[in-house]
Amino acid sequence: QVQLVESGGGLVQAGGSLRLACAASGVTFSIYAMGWFRQAPGKEREFVSAISWSAGSTYYADSVKGRFTISRDKAKKTVYLQMNSLKPEDTAVYYCAARYNSGSYYSHNQYPTWGQGTQVTVSS
Repeated sequence: QVQLVESGGGLVQAGGSLRLACAASGVTFSIYAMGWFRQAPGKEREFVSAISWSAGSTYYADSVKGRFTISRDKAKKTVYLQMNSLKPEDTAVYYCAARYNSGSYYSHNQYPTWGQGTQVTVSS
């Protein structure tokens, strides 16, 4: 079993930056990919970014492409989401998730394991 713990959320002004981290523990050798999703109040959970654990291939939602960068540190079993040029519409709870097989990176239903979430608030 894998456990995920996110950190790094907070309050930032528009145009600012934050870096989220997601530390994995447990049976981490089974991880195929990890992703970041977000959920704003009254909205559905949406895909933000994902990275394949072995090859490091990256995937982004159009809304964050060019502003956010996902990376992973295999030795630390940690995935990062560097968020630059933040906008008020980026305000949400950000969740880290892990999956154990190939398939669509974009659907939250493909990720069985989730962290507790971290709040990101961008003020205008």
